Amino acid sequence: MRSAVRFCLVALWAAGAFFGQSAQARIAETSEQGIVLRYVAAVPGSPEKAWTVLVAPALWWDGAHSYSGDSANLTIDPRAGGCFCERLPASAGDGAGKDDRGSVEHMRVIHADKARLLRMSGALGPLQAEAVQGAMTFTLAPLEDRGQGGTRIVVEYVLGGYSRAGLSRIAPAVDAVLGSQIERLARKLGGRIEPEAAR
Repeated sequence: MRSAVRFCLVALWAAGAFFGQSAQARIAETSEQGIVLRYVAAVPGSPEKAWTVLVAPALWWDGAHSYSGDSANLTIDPRAGGCFCERLPASAGDGAGKDDRGSVEHMRVIHADKARLLRMSGALGPLQAEAVQGAMTFTLAPLEDRGQGGTRIVVEYVLGGYSRAGLSRIAPAVDAVLGSQIERLARKLGGRIEPEAAR
């Protein structure tokens, strides 16, 4: 099990090193003790519309970065104590009519203010197996400077603790994976990540 976790972390780092070449880095801070990732997206529509999509990860999260392989199994319950969770459905080999084989808590909601702020606590993916804690905050605000409305979404993921692979070493991989999810969210809402995201 220990070697499997180490393999996952090294694979995550390698994936980031590969995919990170084409993506703009959004690593605001990094050290052996922690990582701060920051993304800023501008999207059309109201904060209420953005919120509706944000709390429905099945609409925008990439199923390739899930345990079940299908984003339809992902949900967010947007209230304090609510879960960013994933169902693990029974497969055909598990026998017909069986209940789900399990579930995964990706993060726990610790602050929900509809159409304004969503904050969740937890370590995503293989970081769950490490002594790492994370806080992810989505802040939504009207785009007053665009004249035609819209919403600015600022996402910060602050990670701290101990990882056997080294937090600074895996920062590009975490950025590559999380950044692609935030890009998918922005695209689903008809917008994009702004280039000044790391500033």
